[in-house]
Amino acid sequence: MNKKRQIIFFKKYFTEFYDTLSERTKEKIDYVLYLVSVAESIPKKFLQPVTGRKGLYEIRVEYESNIYRIFCCFDEGNIIVLFNGLQKKTQKTPAKELEKAMHIRKEYFEHKKKD
Repeated sequence: MNKKRQIIFFKKYFTEFYDTLSERTKEKIDYVLYLVSVAESIPKKFLQPVTGRKGLYEIRVEYESNIYRIFCCFDEGNIIVLFNGLQKKTQKTPAKELEKAMHIRKEYFEHKKKD
């Protein structure tokens, strides 16, 4: 399949999260990231905007009754920039993680302006 979107990582935020996961969980995340990159239209099950956080999105991955969130944003239309991730253990996403994602998003665009 042809890729519709390019997925990039900003600094080591995503990889630090990813490296803590089991191999099977990594495989599931890789599969979802592949779907996000090739799907003409991404189902809300996998990607949706974060309510009240302009420009912030989350990629959702479910594996063995665990739910993982990977925060990201779009850049230049077809680039998805991955930020921090977490294993969601409660119904509500921790405010600390949302603030961290917004901070990383701001840092990404400031870094991009400098280059």
